[in-house]
Amino acid sequence: MPRSVNAVAAKARRKKVLKLAKGYWGRRKNVFTVAKNAVEKGLQYAYRDRRQKKRTFRALWIQRINAGARMQGMSYSAFMGALNKKEIKLNRKVLADLAMNHPEAFNAIVKLVK
Repeated sequence: MPRSVNAVAAKARRKKVLKLAKGYWGRRKNVFTVAKNAVEKGLQYAYRDRRQKKRTFRALWIQRINAGARMQGMSYSAFMGALNKKEIKLNRKVLADLAMNHPEAFNAIVKLVK
């Protein structure tokens, strides 16, 4: 009896990996064994960085709030502490947006908590 191989499924699997490797440079885009390793590593980075993105954005928001608060003569920690004391429920994303794009509104909040 002849040997049976599922060439259809194997080709589909390879095609899927090579499609994910589209845009890579050199052999990473067209040699299956090289592309497979590159794609696996890329997916690991994507998984990791979806979590890191949240951290980096929070850090950016804190820097922007700190800059805006210091222009009004207040540190970031003092500003956030005063906000919590006054029970003003604005998250860092909104505060950073106000500090960057609407400084007069941010200054009004700083004056409110001083």
